[in-house]
Amino acid sequence: MRVVSLVPSLTEAVALTLPGVLVGATDWCSHPAGLDVARVGGSKYPDLDRVRALRPDLVLLNVEENRRADAEALRAAGVPVRVTYPRTVPGALTELGELLAELGAPAEPAWLRAARRAWADPPRLAPPRRAVVPVWRRPWVVLGGDTFAGDVLRRLGVVNAYDQQPERYPRPSLADLREQRPELVVLPDEPYRFTADDGPEAFAGVPCALLSGRHLTWYGPSLAEAPALLTDQLSRPVTAV
Repeated sequence: MRVVSLVPSLTEAVALTLPGVLVGATDWCSHPAGLDVARVGGSKYPDLDRVRALRPDLVLLNVEENRRADAEALRAAGVPVRVTYPRTVPGALTELGELLAELGAPAEPAWLRAARRAWADPPRLAPPRRAVVPVWRRPWVVLGGDTFAGDVLRRLGVVNAYDQQPERYPRPSLADLREQRPELVVLPDEPYRFTADDGPEAFAGVPCALLSGRHLTWYGPSLAEAPALLTDQLSRPVTAV
């Protein structure tokens, strides 16, 4: 198999499990460290000529991270694609197991077995905390319902104030965010890089938890350590004056 991955979390999963099959990845595929494969541009705008030049047997994409137009262009060129779309933790674990088996893994890798154990009974905030979860600013974009990251947080005891919204990624005003009267604001460091100096000041007086975006949004080896790491970060919020 020759695989090109346009999804950073799947790049990490394939590289650690079947390193010999991965021949290409995006410029944003940062894990595992030292990954030595051809780079094909960004997730949103990959260089499809470079992808095709690698003669892949399969290209991995994701509904949220990649454009439908690129998937269709690859299919039209005769390149097989696999488009992933997990929206729950169990769904992600199942999809990862099926994908790796199709790529030739003789058994589930240790990291996937560890992830299943970690999520079988994850630690939870006690009591649960009502929260808003911005993933971008200028404009503000938050997690709505039916998202993978939202399911991760729900399993850790976070009650998303926008979980019942029809949009998966609503764009409320800052005034609307504040009107939700959250007990906690969850600020991941990707896709927007929220930091202690960029984000909490918009919610003065409200505890803000700075989270690892990789552990919140990636579905791959990071899932094994995500419950413990994210719960620890959720339990140590900062509060801007």
